[in-house]
Amino acid sequence: MQSLTILGSTGSIGKATLSVIQQHTDKFFVYALIAKNNVSVMTEQCIMARPKFACMICEDSAKKLKKNLITAGKHNIEVLSGSINACELAAIDDVDMVMSAIVGIAGLKPTFSALRAGKKILLANKEILVTCGKLFMQESRRYHSCILPIDSEHNAIFQNLPVTCQKNLGHLSLSEYGISRIVLTASGGIFFKIPQEKLATITPEQACVHPNWSMGRKISVDSATMMNKGLEYIEARHLFNAAPHEIEILLHPQSIVHAMVYYKDGNILAHLAPPDMTIPIAYAMAYPNRIKLKPLSNISVDCFNKLSFDQLDNQKYPCLQLAIDADNCSQAATIILNAANEVAVEAFLNRMISFTAIPNIIRHVLDKINLDDPNNIEDVLYIDQKAREKAISICIE
Repeated sequence: MQSLTILGSTGSIGKATLSVIQQHTDKFFVYALIAKNNVSVMTEQCIMARPKFACMICEDSAKKLKKNLITAGKHNIEVLSGSINACELAAIDDVDMVMSAIVGIAGLKPTFSALRAGKKILLANKEILVTCGKLFMQESRRYHSCILPIDSEHNAIFQNLPVTCQKNLGHLSLSEYGISRIVLTASGGIFFKIPQEKLATITPEQACVHPNWSMGRKISVDSATMMNKGLEYIEARHLFNAAPHEIEILLHPQSIVHAMVYYKDGNILAHLAPPDMTIPIAYAMAYPNRIKLKPLSNISVDCFNKLSFDQLDNQKYPCLQLAIDADNCSQAATIILNAANEVAVEAFLNRMISFTAIPNIIRHVLDKINLDDPNNIEDVLYIDQKAREKAISICIE
């Protein structure tokens, strides 16, 4: 039996993780659930999963949760609050694995706590690598923490790597192990067939619908702008120690082929799976073994006949190009990019700015802020704060 703390349990990844645990209660159990302020979902999860601890980052939400659990007769679940307790629950000796699924930079400190405690980390928070990838990978080696990527594309690449590369993630040369390049696939977002001139009128409701995946609102907007793929590009650079020329992004609207690994001897290993996040989650939880999942929707022969790929026009996706450019510039630039994007997406969801204003705001913040690369988490948070302040001032102008 392996114990698990879930950072961001009330989000889509957290829910999918609990779904896998429910199917394998003989192998996994929940030690702690951690979320920001979604009391209703957390209450349901606590009643179902019966963790030892539940932690809400928001103190008022924790009080409401405690009241709900007492009413439900769940007196044995200890309710905590605040980021300090979240960090402690991620690092506590009784925990074997930590699912890092808090969206955005909010997941930084608790994930680093788990990392420094040598935990097996199921990494679904791509912003951690975007904001401090070099530091994170250095710390993973120092503290002998096992990193398993959860994003379907990175999980797919991981599965197609030699075992030695899997066990030394981010620290070996792809070329030395016979790999010429890795390929991430992109659906193109929900608007990839819509003319550019019509994008300005896109509503939050339209942007939050994805043709293939079920995701949270922020990630859905990132998918629509293709910033999500830009963040995944940066993530892949750090996870696989890949040079820019060793990464390619291909348009693949069906989201069936999640990634490909090209080897120097002419072999191409492709990973195919239905677009369901329980698949990479289950693989990471059971690694190096595999576990059975309840019947999923099969990929039909007819579907195989319709798989298509194409080159991406980066000019059509300014957020993607901004991410690639920032990554080629510096770590500080990727922190600024991520912070500005989070602010701009939130402003769009609150109808403060248009859909097409998102890349303009990010570009403006990148142009206006020039800071040195971070040496520690405090530096990362400082750069993040300065970028957010600038982005907010632009959004409210």
